[in-house]
Amino acid sequence: MSPKAKQSTQMGKQRPKPMLRINTKNNRKRNPETSISNTKMSFQNILRTLNTVKRTPSRPYQEFIELISKTPKTATSKPLNTTTISLLSKLKPNSLNLILSDPKFKCSKCLLFFNFLLKNQSFISFKIDLHAHLILICRLLKARKFTDAEEIFKCISVDENFRYPFSVIASAAEICCLEPRVKAKLFNLMIKVYSDSDSFNQVLETLDFMKSNGIQIDERTCTVHLLALNRRDEVQKGLDFFYRLLESGTKVSVYSLTVVVDGLCKSGEIKRSRELVEEMVSIGTKPNIITFNTIVDACAKRWNFPELDLILLVMEKEGVAFDIKTYQFLIDGFTSSGKVEEAERLVGEMHDKGLKVNTHSYNLIINGYCRLGSMESAHSLFRKMAERSTFQNADTYWALINGFCKVGELGLAMEYLNEMHKKGIELDNVILNILIDGLCNKGMADEAFQLQALMVKKAFNADLSGCKETVNGLSKLNQAEEANEDAGPN
Repeated sequence: MSPKAKQSTQMGKQRPKPMLRINTKNNRKRNPETSISNTKMSFQNILRTLNTVKRTPSRPYQEFIELISKTPKTATSKPLNTTTISLLSKLKPNSLNLILSDPKFKCSKCLLFFNFLLKNQSFISFKIDLHAHLILICRLLKARKFTDAEEIFKCISVDENFRYPFSVIASAAEICCLEPRVKAKLFNLMIKVYSDSDSFNQVLETLDFMKSNGIQIDERTCTVHLLALNRRDEVQKGLDFFYRLLESGTKVSVYSLTVVVDGLCKSGEIKRSRELVEEMVSIGTKPNIITFNTIVDACAKRWNFPELDLILLVMEKEGVAFDIKTYQFLIDGFTSSGKVEEAERLVGEMHDKGLKVNTHSYNLIINGYCRLGSMESAHSLFRKMAERSTFQNADTYWALINGFCKVGELGLAMEYLNEMHKKGIELDNVILNILIDGLCNKGMADEAFQLQALMVKKAFNADLSGCKETVNGLSKLNQAEEANEDAGPN
């Protein structure tokens, strides 16, 4: 073979075109930026394609959205159109539950739609069940619309026509309400509704269920239940419920303790109330002044001074000082039972502590002294009132005038009457009739007659017994004719 032919054969073996393809492939490997750029372009093309695709409705109740938006806020007697009726007939239980639980719809709109469905129940192919009620109740509770939630729960719990047993409601609530905080609100709402409807057994059933299932018990709701039991004089049930709270591990507040103490005191179980206070102190619940005042008031009104001494010792031990109410309860009890000097000592103690002593407390003690005939003590306390800048009213003067008349000190009684008049305190029939009786008993018929004539002139109504006493007094003085003429017929 010639050299020229051999060269030609070698060139044919090199195959330049395949070599070019190999070089191109090697170039791609050596330029990764070109590959990334191509990938980004492909991804953008995919996004543009997806944006042009028409999406099908993802909600099986899409057709109800417009109906929900047009639900009227107030009830209307306007009949439904055929389109609405047809749409309602297509509603299914599952779709309703999805609507009520969908966060896309505001809670207020769901409530309006729910009430709309209840009003037009006849156009729906099913009866709105317990689950639908509970789903909406939980949404309302989460939105803090407690009044609306309570009204709906009443329908399924205490309404005679649509009432479910607690066990059924509790089982359904476990399914419909998954958030622990909302579930706690739901079960505490149950306690309130059952309590308001006097369903006390259901209250205990609810409490036991909450305890067994670790649902947080709202102590304030339980306090409301204790108040309801007190109003119905169910004292023993209140005490039992209180101990159930303690057994459940709930931290019982002083407010719940005070409610139970109040119920016990009103039923006369003062000793039991004091023992309960001491028991709660031992486990760390400290009574406040309202708790103690409740027992002090009960002891004072019933003159149960042995128990009073014991509860005052507990107050001292716990470092709870008397307030104005404490003093008033004690003063009232001491004066009504004849322990007037003890009551006056308390008034002095109040004055020393800078506490304002009201006129009523002074009047109680002055009247107490007057009933005992201790007019000197009554007069002394009257002067102390003035020294302490305490207002003396008509009741203050009535007690003194009545007291002095009874002991025959008509002169002092008249002095207080004049002082009362100078201060501009209005005279009344009671005081004037007391003076007439006192004057007649003292044999001062002329003065009694003059006072009675003044009462008639000033348009006061003289007591009939006073008129008779005046006539009898005048008759003794041989002035019967004058008495009959001026006093009038009996």
